[in-house]
Amino acid sequence: MNSPCYPVAMDVGVCQLRSFSISFLSSVLGAESSTAVSLDNSSSGASVVAIDNKIEQAMDLVKSHLMYAVREEVEVLKEQIKELMERNSQLEQENTLLKNLSSPEQLAQFQAQVQTGSPPTGAPPALPPNPGPGPTA
Repeated sequence: MNSPCYPVAMDVGVCQLRSFSISFLSSVLGAESSTAVSLDNSSSGASVVAIDNKIEQAMDLVKSHLMYAVREEVEVLKEQIKELMERNSQLEQENTLLKNLSSPEQLAQFQAQVQTGSPPTGAPPALPPNPGPGPTA
């Protein structure tokens, strides 16, 4: 099975895998099959075809596992995008409401604080940590 190498990730992987030595493939495939792979002068092209078939089967398995993992990740990312879009919409609605309820002076003060990077002056001060009931040491 002589197929040309293409610049597609899986095809490149197949071509690279085919370039491995026969001894390495024998050790890998030996665990799966009871006969060892041997290429000598008496070997026919059948063993090479068998190796090519096993390589292609292994690459198909790798490809299917990768595609499954990618599909799973895409689903997770789609769900995160959906949640972030909902959160963004909610925050935009809150922002619009707050702008409508604010006076022009408050908006101007807020814009000035945003430009200088200072915290808002009308914000409640941070509360000290509550030690809770009971004696303290």
